[in-house]
Amino acid sequence: MSVLRLFTACLLLMPLAAQAKAPVIEIEIRNHLFQPEEVLIPAHTKVKLVVYNRDKTPEEFESYELNREKVIMGGRKANIFIGPLEPGVYPFFGEFNPKTAQGRVVAQ
Repeated sequence: MSVLRLFTACLLLMPLAAQAKAPVIEIEIRNHLFQPEEVLIPAHTKVKLVVYNRDKTPEEFESYELNREKVIMGGRKANIFIGPLEPGVYPFFGEFNPKTAQGRVVAQ
């Protein structure tokens, strides 16, 4: 069997979910707050978070539980991939404004 045929056969046997793109969830930082502050995602699925910083100042998306840390400059956006996650709650916060910029990812 040629390499091309073997590759094509493998692609056809892969589950459709594995071939699909990661779901995209959008989050905004506005007035040093994450909006929405709770994000629901499917468990056991890789997800792309698109975080828009609508403030003029930088903010950092940080989560010990998600093992993610990303500075997002004012007026910019960042793509952050998470998962697949077990069902549960995964908090995140803004390192530069930790008292106000708080949120959580809920995998269910």
